[in-house]
Formats: sequence, structure tokens, C-alpha cells
Amino acid sequence: MRIALLEDETEQAQHIQSILSERGHHCDSFPSGQSFLSAVLHRSYDLLVMDWQIPDMTGIEVLEHVRAQLNWQIPVVFLTQRDSEADIVRALDAGADDYLSKPAREAELVARINALARRTNPDNEKEVLVYGPFEINTQTRTISLHGEVLTLTDKDFDLTLFLFQNQGRLLTREMLLERVWGLARDINTRTVDTHMSRLRRRLGLNPENGFRIKTIYQRGYRLEAMKAIGPDAHAVATEQA
Repeated sequence: MRIALLEDETEQAQHIQSILSERGHHCDSFPSGQSFLSAVLHRSYDLLVMDWQIPDMTGIEVLEHVRAQLNWQIPVVFLTQRDSEADIVRALDAGADDYLSKPAREAELVARINALARRTNPDNEKEVLVYGPFEINTQTRTISLHGEVLTLTDKDFDLTLFLFQNQGRLLTREMLLERVWGLARDINTRTVDTHMSRLRRRLGLNPENGFRIKTIYQRGYRLEAMKAIGPDAHAVATEQA
């Protein structure tokens, strides 16, 4: 997963980054609320780990900004020295998903993060995923629309699966290159644009089929569920702004 860490103590931040990277996660660390918010609101992360006591604002204030400005429910873990019952209740009421006291116990931190990831992305463990009229078989690596198997390349399949598993979420071009193309730094971001344009046509992403790929200017893309129209439409989800 891509994890954003809000921690102003350099040694503590490096320690947590080391723990997470050893478990295969990518972790970016930020020393202030403003730098953290700037990154989280303009990049794509799977999970946030936050301290409460930071120089420019409180962790609660940062969390309130995150919940107010992001249009999807990113999981948040508080990791802080404040461990009173009142503090824990306040953080959970403000939108935190879990709360851990410092110093972090490595195994527990990783276990809590993995548990949140499983609850947030339950589709990751399914063989067949159904999104309206689309059916994605992760074993045979095929995608069907209204029961008809579509002709797609392997990269098209990977990109489509990632889009549907993250529908409603802003996905930057850089994140798509990392997740779908495997950290291929030599690939120009125009590659993503080309694939997105082709997927729109090949997948039939239109109101009749209930989904669309929306281009977010200078940022990336978002797969949105739409209210289907027409007598033969199967998708019924409402549009996610």
C-alpha cells in the first residue's frame, strides 16, 4: 500500500517508515500538518498514519480537513503519545478508524494496518468481482460486459481491475504508472492517457453501462458510478462526485 505518515520527529518517522517498508509498503513521511494535507489532497494514498501533536496544527484538525475534503473514506490510524480515554474517543468520533499509543509495537502496528486494508478493500480477496454489468474474473483474467467477454490486453486488464477496485477515488498518473506498470520510471505519463482513452471505448464506459472515467485536470483520473439510463441498463449506483 501507499501510506502517508504525519510525524514531526525525524527518528520516529524513519523508524515507522522502516517498519512499513520491510513489510512491502511504500511510506511517505511529512513533518507538518500543511505539508501532509497538501500531499494527501493532491496525491493518492491507501492509508494515513497520523500523530496528534505536531507543530502547526493538531492531528484532529488535520483529520477534519481530510474527512471534509476527500470524497472517499480513506482509513486513518492515529499513532500518538496521547492515550487517555477522552483522547481516543475524540479521535474516533472525528473519523479515525484506529488508535495506537507510542511507542509503536512493530507487529501490532503492521497487523492493525493490514486489518484496515482488508476491511477497506474486501474485493481484493474475491475471485469474481461484479460491478453492475461488468464481471471481472481475477483467476482467468477476463472481463465481461453483459455476459460477453471483452478483448483486452494484459495491461488493459490490470488497469481496469485497479480502476474498479478504486472507483470514486482520484488516481494520479504517477500512481497508475507505479501500480499498473510496476514502477517503470521510463514510461511517459502520456502512456496512461492513451490507455485511458482506449479503455473508455473498449469497456463501453457510458451512462447506459453505469460507469465513466472522468479526467481530473492536471491531476489524473477517477472512475465514477453513474445513474444508468435506458431500459436495458443494469447499473443503479448513483453518481459519485
